[in-house]
Amino acid sequence: MASARKTTGVPSMPTGQAPRSKKRPPPPPYYLPLNITLYVFLISNAIAAFLAPIQDCDEVFNFWEPTHYLDHGYGLQTWEYSPVYSIRSWLYVTIHAIIGKVASLALVTKSSQFYAIRFFLALVCSACQTRLYAAICRTLSPKIGLFFLMIVAFSPGMFHASAAFLPSSFTMYMSMLGLTAFLDWRRQKIAQGIMWFGLGAIVGWPFAGALIVPLLLAEVLVGFISGSLGTVISGIFSGALRCLAILAAEIAVDYAFLRKFAVVPWNIVAYNIFGGEGKGPDIFGHIPTPIDQEGDAATNLAVIAPFYMWFAIFTAQPHKEERFMYPAYPFLALNAAIAIHIILSYVGSKDSKGAKGSLLAQAKLTIVAAVVLAAINAGLLRTVGMITGYNAPLKVFEPLQRLGIPQTGDSVCFGKEWYRFPSSFFLPDGMRAKFIRSEFRGLLPGEFPDATDYPALFDGTSQIPAGMNDLNLEDPGKYVDISQCSFLVDSYFPSRDATELEPDYIHDESQWEVMSCKHFLDASHTGLIGRLIWVPDLPGLPDQVQRKWGQYCLLRRRDVSAETD
Repeated sequence: MASARKTTGVPSMPTGQAPRSKKRPPPPPYYLPLNITLYVFLISNAIAAFLAPIQDCDEVFNFWEPTHYLDHGYGLQTWEYSPVYSIRSWLYVTIHAIIGKVASLALVTKSSQFYAIRFFLALVCSACQTRLYAAICRTLSPKIGLFFLMIVAFSPGMFHASAAFLPSSFTMYMSMLGLTAFLDWRRQKIAQGIMWFGLGAIVGWPFAGALIVPLLLAEVLVGFISGSLGTVISGIFSGALRCLAILAAEIAVDYAFLRKFAVVPWNIVAYNIFGGEGKGPDIFGHIPTPIDQEGDAATNLAVIAPFYMWFAIFTAQPHKEERFMYPAYPFLALNAAIAIHIILSYVGSKDSKGAKGSLLAQAKLTIVAAVVLAAINAGLLRTVGMITGYNAPLKVFEPLQRLGIPQTGDSVCFGKEWYRFPSSFFLPDGMRAKFIRSEFRGLLPGEFPDATDYPALFDGTSQIPAGMNDLNLEDPGKYVDISQCSFLVDSYFPSRDATELEPDYIHDESQWEVMSCKHFLDASHTGLIGRLIWVPDLPGLPDQVQRKWGQYCLLRRRDVSAETD
């Protein structure tokens, strides 16, 4: 029967003539092949993986350090991983720890392992971006797809989000896959779209589940109008079952690590929304038309609406951080691409016949093209400015990789620079990070119990650590005396005064010698332009434009007794 189906209706070829192969239709204008698109995204994201500074200490202490613990048996622990609170899932960390463990088989240093994990994240992000680009070109317009590619590849926001080890970045990846499924409405991939958004919300960040609401409402509305509501409901039910399976897997993994039943997504929502006074994010401070497709108005609105809904939600929140916007970046990029496409369609049309109309249209297009190119250049200057201004913490530890400098049992201490620690992946095996007293009065991370094998790891993650609380209250037990510090990380900015708890260690040459110093941007004394974009350090520039610099240094304690002898 199979062979009969293959031959039915196919005309026989004359004897002695080779079969003619079908010519593949030429790609539509403005369409870039997917392999080229993948390379463009990967180059952009790989640069971020190897050069982007870590923007938030939450990324280090809540994700890099637990990953280091799983891979190397020791690391710093925050209160959020305590079984008492359990608002961080071990499933998300374990995925990255497996990647790091595999990478360590071929890499020598732990810092190389760090960058291998980052590069893997960049690769995953590039694949998701390419899939979304293909869906945009197929269902909206190749022009919109091209603008989307340009925006994403040169956006400073995507530069940081693409390779960040944060649940919000993971949720962004899943949002791109989910949006891809919903854009492909001809194939009715509702269940697949729900699964991707659900995976991002369950394993990543539960609040990002709100992004799917406009897309689902549009599907229900279109299904009701077209008479296919039953198919839509069936797809929603199937997607919900897949999400429940993902949630069950996460609960099982967390049970293995915590030895208790915990629904981490609910714990995150409960703490941040229903935590009560003195809890939640507020304890960390406040920060005072036509489209080329065969769709309908509901679908168009559904594609555009998620970003504005997300923006409105977080505008109303008192505690704001850039990473909160990561899940919505693909929607923002798509909205911007659609807007550029509409503007170009309008200004590119001839207002009158003849040469006059043609010249006017060309003038309009030139103006719009100049604006787009200016935006791309501004994005590049912003990215270069961030790299050159703030990546010192990723470079200053390089002397510790030299043989003979660190000794077994040495510790690196952090005072006022505790929040810029890039993770234990930058310290040699056996060297620990410690904290000394500074002007900071919040809760610092503690340490996981040391583990030499996997049973000990599970014992360590299930133990309730001492001195933890969910109110950001200081615990004196997190500090060590500076006499226990073999190395010290400190910064010096000429415009800032030293205090009793934060003295100028860098210039205390009797106690400390400088191992490595890197320039670090003094944002408080640099003008707006110098903070926003890269400005060359040239003499003669106005003071308001020049970038002001401090020093970010790794110090080693001098052996006073040896010098005396």
